[in-house]
Amino acid sequence: MSEFKSEFLKVLSERGFVHQISDPQGLDELCAKETVTAYIGFDCTAPSLHAGSLVTIMMLYWFQQTGHRPIALMGSGTTRVGDPTGKDESRKVLSDETIEENKAGIRKVFEKLLSFGDGPTDALMMDNADWLLKLNYMEFLRDIGRHFSVNQMIQRDSVKLRLEREQHLSFLEFNYMLLQGYDFLEIYQQTGCRLQMGGSDQWSNILSGVDLIRRKESKEAFALTAPLLTTSSGAKMGKTAAGAVWLNEEQLSAYDYWQYWRNTEDADVEKFLKLFTILPLNEISRLAALDGAGINEAKKVLATEATAMIHGREKAEAAAETARKAFEEGQSAEGLPTVEVASADLEAGLGVLNAFVTAGLCASNGDVRRNIKGGAVKINDKGEQDANRQLTLADVTEDGIIKLSLGKKKHVLLKPV
Repeated sequence: MSEFKSEFLKVLSERGFVHQISDPQGLDELCAKETVTAYIGFDCTAPSLHAGSLVTIMMLYWFQQTGHRPIALMGSGTTRVGDPTGKDESRKVLSDETIEENKAGIRKVFEKLLSFGDGPTDALMMDNADWLLKLNYMEFLRDIGRHFSVNQMIQRDSVKLRLEREQHLSFLEFNYMLLQGYDFLEIYQQTGCRLQMGGSDQWSNILSGVDLIRRKESKEAFALTAPLLTTSSGAKMGKTAAGAVWLNEEQLSAYDYWQYWRNTEDADVEKFLKLFTILPLNEISRLAALDGAGINEAKKVLATEATAMIHGREKAEAAAETARKAFEEGQSAEGLPTVEVASADLEAGLGVLNAFVTAGLCASNGDVRRNIKGGAVKINDKGEQDANRQLTLADVTEDGIIKLSLGKKKHVLLKPV
């Protein structure tokens, strides 16, 4: 059991969310005696967040569930600068219009997991553009810049690693630490926020805000970070060969999202059940103890529960049923991902290599060839060994589709239009 007194830190510790805390005892005592406000920032660099962001989103979820007030900070201001953390090159500069579109997209996930309102533990949504875009540069240098030591800034990992690799670091990006520190100060002044959370790569940036509040307000603030996750095989969380595992259905279907979790490596099942579902820990322990074929049942529970958190219970159950029909009954199954192809292309002949790449099942023609050699490619549930095979209208089934399969778990329907 956890040594923490507060329910919030007990839950986070038991479920594997805690990597670093600036003052563990101080934060524990604060959370145990009063309602605390905490925030996490999310820059608006894409139209959706992806599964790699889920750890920090779930931290806000549990923060509210244990009686505190979470703030989801939209970083449309800092998105205009770019965070150098963990990157070898400058972030692409986005237009204001694109940033606003991205912000609208990433807001959606928070409405599913947090309860917003005016109550003491109701979540808030803020946007740092509201204060960053109004900053007067000279006043900012005088009032904020003087509290930052360049000596310390260049020793922070986000800057130090770029310099050690002799990668270009613009003055624009060098400012990011100041801006994130200023965010914490501004949010503290507006809401009384005492805690900033984030991934462990944000530790240096979060500490800059803790230091700034101490210097400007003579008040103790706190930093809490979660470990940066990789899968047991070392792959980055939320990434696949086909691309990012997006949280919005416009970017990734609920079925494909379910499949991502169903394909979890055996060694990660217990960890992911703790982090990405709200199942009780005793139930997670029971599922984690399953072995042999039983581990697949645990993976299905993980997939369904994780999908229900983001896409709702109905779509999660539908994805599970679609998968059961496709894999266990060998049916084409309505609900599988569908890619439309022009009937004219099939009349002329659509190469199997092109078809599997177009369907998103393989990354390249070479990838398709390797899978054909490995016996992993099926067309309409029949193994395919000919890399030069041409798909035609004759391959369209009575259901009006051509079913492409890669291994036992990945299926896409081609639909002529």
